[in-house]
Amino acid sequence: MASRMGSIGCLVAVVALLKFATVTSAGFYEVGDSLGWNVPPNTSYYSDWATNKTFFLGDQFSFNWTGTHNLAEVSKADYDNCTKVSSYFGSPLIFTPQSTGSHYFICTVDDHCERGQKVALTVFTPDFTVGSPAEPPVSSASSLTASALFAVLSTAVPIMISLLT
Repeated sequence: MASRMGSIGCLVAVVALLKFATVTSAGFYEVGDSLGWNVPPNTSYYSDWATNKTFFLGDQFSFNWTGTHNLAEVSKADYDNCTKVSSYFGSPLIFTPQSTGSHYFICTVDDHCERGQKVALTVFTPDFTVGSPAEPPVSSASSLTASALFAVLSTAVPIMISLLT
């Protein structure tokens, strides 16, 4: 009877661990989805695209375009004012943020930025603590990695089986 109670307790612990842990994997985002990095149909297109997502360190952002466009990472003031800068990148470009916070990108060709070809990406740390400034509004990510979850399960399952038999 005692070993059965121990087995049930072990099972409860594993279930609790699984309930509060989700697997984290880096996301890969095509900026603008099927539109890519082009002059959008409206000025809120890219901000609407980014608002519906939560980004974390380790995520990658692909900027792809054809034709006459470019990509410049700029300050918030330059983003807000569509300030032309001399530094820019060519297509395709994969951006992997090295820090949390907001990262601002614009196209400096002609009036493309004024027409909405700009995006602000707000990046969070995946191991945030509740109430911290880096906490995203809604997320299913945690700091538990797939390999850690696998290690816990591969250890717990044989123990539970041996206790039940």
